[in-house]
Amino acid sequence: MSNELAAGLAGHRISAELCRENFKDLVAPLHPNEARVAAERCLFCYDAPCVAACPTEIDIPLFIRQIANGLPVAAAKTILDANIMGAMCARVCPTENLCEGACVRESSEARAVEIGRLQRHATDALLASGRQLYRAGSPTGKRIAVVGAGPAGLSCAHALARAGHQVTIYEARPKGGGLNEYGIAAYKVTGDIAQAELAYILAVGGITIEYGKALGRDISLAGLRADYDAVFLGLGLGGTNGLGLGDVPAGVSDAVAFIAALRQAPDKTVLPIGRNVIVIGGGMTAIDAATQVKLLGAECVTIAYRRSKSEMPASLYEQEVAQVRGVLIREHLVPVA
Repeated sequence: MSNELAAGLAGHRISAELCRENFKDLVAPLHPNEARVAAERCLFCYDAPCVAACPTEIDIPLFIRQIANGLPVAAAKTILDANIMGAMCARVCPTENLCEGACVRESSEARAVEIGRLQRHATDALLASGRQLYRAGSPTGKRIAVVGAGPAGLSCAHALARAGHQVTIYEARPKGGGLNEYGIAAYKVTGDIAQAELAYILAVGGITIEYGKALGRDISLAGLRADYDAVFLGLGLGGTNGLGLGDVPAGVSDAVAFIAALRQAPDKTVLPIGRNVIVIGGGMTAIDAATQVKLLGAECVTIAYRRSKSEMPASLYEQEVAQVRGVLIREHLVPVA
């Protein structure tokens, strides 16, 4: 069975042209006029429920008003003051469950203000402008080590640098960005936005990154504590859950590793894909893996989830994204040895 599975894997199941079409922006950016029209739908609520629903407490009514007034860069500052990684969050945050789900327009008209797209409009305008809104603070003489150049480590490093501390980030991989660089579906984040955001964060000054340095292999916690005034550990997620079915056979891939390989592939069409693929799990990672393997030319892709669709960790919106692209979701299925 294992050899049969491996033999069914092949690349170039779709053309380069179709690949470009399949992996274009999931949600198109707003043009300036579209952004103003979208912004003017906001009621600018007092005690806005969208702000209460935002994990980073961005002043959403303020930045939307700034966009409505033709000030997208000012809107970007409002966003980044609360969340320095607002450009990526605008693309991947489950807004349908958070700010947009809490929007008054959603409850009254079943159509929320497009907060995520407006946030992207503002942050994209800032990155395109080349303006740096932040600078390193006056030197304090303190040296801080940050382990991990993912969202947590980069956000921490940026705040520390603005406070005047000298920061060194140790990153095990050859590129920074963590989940944003390696773990987000390619059709959700087109271009090289993760690296653009990383460059913007580093441009504050006072931050250096040493790549290829893993904790426990190249550096030790004891050594860092001896050399630095403080240490921040932003190690990210651990390994994926195993199926508990013994050795993993050929033809079976870790979804996280698959997504990372796809994100880093210069030519996505060369990745080996099966004709008939099953994805076990019901979270966002399962949705991303299943949708992308379908976009790469798999004929039949099925998500197998152990509970009902209503209990899937992936939102209804994410489920629809997969199903519209031809992914079948089957409930109450558990793998057995």
